[in-house]
Amino acid sequence: MAKQVERAWETFHHEADIGVRGWGASRERAFEGAALALTGVITDPALVRPAQRVEIRCSGPDDELLFYAWMNAVVTEMALLRMLFARFEVTIEGQELSALLWGEPVDVARHDPAVEVKGATFTELRVNESDGGTWMAQCVVDV
Repeated sequence: MAKQVERAWETFHHEADIGVRGWGASRERAFEGAALALTGVITDPALVRPAQRVEIRCSGPDDELLFYAWMNAVVTEMALLRMLFARFEVTIEGQELSALLWGEPVDVARHDPAVEVKGATFTELRVNESDGGTWMAQCVVDV
């Protein structure tokens, strides 16, 4: 029997923009979930094939600014490479983030992109660990 994977991301409505939120057992997993939510703003992540690998590095002086830098780095790669990403592997050491992203070039007919994400904002920017040990990372993205 296949193991059922728990969804670790969601989008949320915020006036004219859209919020993205990820959670997991670590900061890294929460950041990965939020990046998948970023893809979810544009298209169904299940439609994106993890065919090509891209590397990203960024840093920030605290968890929230690191997350902000991460979200904007993913948006930048999406725009420059004209790609969507379906899989993320984040490593954080101190306040330095390195990540591998897997995705494919946008196929308008198959992906049917809903909007273009312009960038992450400071609105609702939050990264924290709950009492139960689950990490959450979120912000609103400009569409």
